[in-house]
Parts: sequence; structure tokens; C-alpha cells
Amino acid sequence: MAKENATTDEAGPRRPTPEELLARLQREEQAAGRGRLKLFLGFAAGVGKTYTMLAEANRRKHERGQDVVIGYVETHKRPDTEAAIGDLEIVPRKKIEYRGATFEEMDTDAVIARRPSWVLVDELAHTNVPGSKYEKRYQDVQAILEAGISVESTLNVQHLESLNDAVYEITGVKVRETVPDWVLGLADEIVNVDLSPRSLINRLNRGDVYPKEKVPQALANFFTEGNLSALREIALREAASQVDRSVQTYREEHRVRQPWQTQERVQVCISPDKPSGRLLRRGWRISQRLRADIVAVYVYSAGAKTTLAQQKVLEDDFSLANRLGIRIERIGGKDVAQALADYAHKNQVTQIVVGHSGRTAWQEFFQGSVINKLIHLVRGIDVLVIGNRD
Repeated sequence: MAKENATTDEAGPRRPTPEELLARLQREEQAAGRGRLKLFLGFAAGVGKTYTMLAEANRRKHERGQDVVIGYVETHKRPDTEAAIGDLEIVPRKKIEYRGATFEEMDTDAVIARRPSWVLVDELAHTNVPGSKYEKRYQDVQAILEAGISVESTLNVQHLESLNDAVYEITGVKVRETVPDWVLGLADEIVNVDLSPRSLINRLNRGDVYPKEKVPQALANFFTEGNLSALREIALREAASQVDRSVQTYREEHRVRQPWQTQERVQVCISPDKPSGRLLRRGWRISQRLRADIVAVYVYSAGAKTTLAQQKVLEDDFSLANRLGIRIERIGGKDVAQALADYAHKNQVTQIVVGHSGRTAWQEFFQGSVINKLIHLVRGIDVLVIGNRD
């Protein structure tokens, strides 16, 4: 187990490990009185989110002695999932009458009154029956967290609001129950519950996910191998993105400026003074080889006017960036090199692609060299200077 206090060596203070960072964040949040949210993220029904959540809950209770209860768990009558409940305490559900029928929802007030250390709340995207205290289950979870109780919950990636259209284009299925993307940001920890598409299809065929009579329809529609592969990739990307945001939050709170190369990020610097097509294409090829994020950064000075020729250059560069799928960031700053360096440090850029200025030695002597200053400001970040072929 990693020690919580970083040691030092001849090279200076040792960088905290991910385990140490997580331990610090946990202590800070516990001191603030807010419960923690641990989210089990999957890409489809049947990958094992609820089972994994229950297995961890039993470890918390029996190995760590923590007070764990079930607020709401949906087993879908799967034998393995039902068995995984074990002897975990279940808070009785609340019965709600609606249109002549009786429905059961989680009793959020009862959970808060019980005040366990952890509560399990399955299916975060669930819409509560009309007459419930909250419209959506994630709102129940918010109330529980604010009461200082930690929550374990489950979510499939297709239920994120921003992915609704993309999921429909991939699967042809319109997901009705969604959660705002900011809800994912509430999670202090995300566990990606992964399974190969072929293994999930085998589970379906065995009847481990849906009743046997529903399997042929499921395999012919949503659960095709192509659909599952695409959804799995989206889930992996979302989990990785959340990890990046957690690291960035820690860096900002602790004023860490030195880049941590947890993921390659390429920054292409574009200028209105001459076309940046070669830079954009080179940066894009680098990002593809490294499977890296890429951004094109343009620094403008407030109040400065661009000529028609400069506007044409920028329009062409922005158009090419859009065609290549490169995100464009416009940032203000009087000192171009400083603005580019600040952006690179803030966003953990690992490689910068910049074009040779083409200035003469006399021009650089009197006006200064943006490239030389940039290289000086971003020590620890690789800078690739693309030569001018004009």
C-alpha cells in the first residue's frame, strides 16, 4: 500500500502517487462534511455494474467494518446479482400510488434518517414516479451526499445527456432517461466496469441478462457487436476524461505548474501573419500517432485590428482545423509567448507545434523572438519548430 506522505530524494520532492492524491482528496472532502460519490460506469446492461457495486459493499462491511445499507438495488431477477446482496441491510422502499397502481421508489428521507456511512443507489439515471419528492434519482443522490452520507451508484454511458444524439446515431435507439453531464462531475471516483462485446453477447445467449424469450430481439437491435464496441469505446473515453479532470483539479488547487505527462496533449500555435496549414497537419499527424488530444491556439490582442489579409489567413486556418477535427481556442493577451505558455501549463500540454517566424536577425534583435521566449517559458514541454519553406 502506498505511503500517504511523499518522500524526497536527490532530485527533490517526489511526485505524489495517484493513491496519495486520492487519499488527500478524501480527507479534504470529509472535512467539508460532504459525502463521497463512487460511480460504477458501464456501456450496456449486463456488464456487471450492480454486481461489482454489491461485491465492494460487502467488502466494506465485512473487511473494513463500515456501515453500509442498500437504498435501492435493481437485480432484474438475475441469480448472481441477488446472491451478491448477501446480508446487506436494505432500507425499506417508499410505496407511491399513481394512476391506480402502486410503485416502489427509494425512501430518501429514511436513508438520511438511518445515517449509514455508505448507501447503494442503483440506476442513477432513473426517473422517479410522479408524486416522489424528487423527479430524478440523481437528485435523491445529491440530497444524500449533502447530508454527509457517501453513495455508490451505477450508470451506463448512453444515459449522459450530451451523448444522446451520438448513441441514437450508433444504435438507432433513443435513450429516454438521461442525466446532465455535470452529474458525472460529482463523482469522486469512477470505476469503469468493462467487458468485451463478445463476452456480453455470450451472457445474453445464456439468459444471464434478459429472459431467454427476449434475447433474439435484443441481439438483433441494441446488442449487436458493432453497437457494443462503439459504446464501450465511449465509456472508456469518458472514464479517462474524468480522471484527467480530477488530476487537473488537484494541480490547480495545489498550484502545480510542472506538466505531469499522464496523457499526451498537442498544442498548435497559429498566427494571422502567415498560413498555419503545415503546422495544423503536422500537429494532427503527431496527435494521431500518439492518440493524443490536440488544440489550435490563436492569441489575439484586445483592440488590435486585423487586416483583410490576416482575416483571410485565419479563416483558412480555422476552416482546415475544423476539417481535421482540431478544437480551436482563442485567448487574449498582449504578450503572445506568455499567453501561449500560460495556456500550455494550465492545460497540461506535452508538445507545442509552432512555425518559424521568418524574422531576420535584426528584427529579432529589436522586436524579440516569440519562439525563443516561448521555449524559455515552457521548460519541460517539448517544442517543435516547423521551418518556413517560403
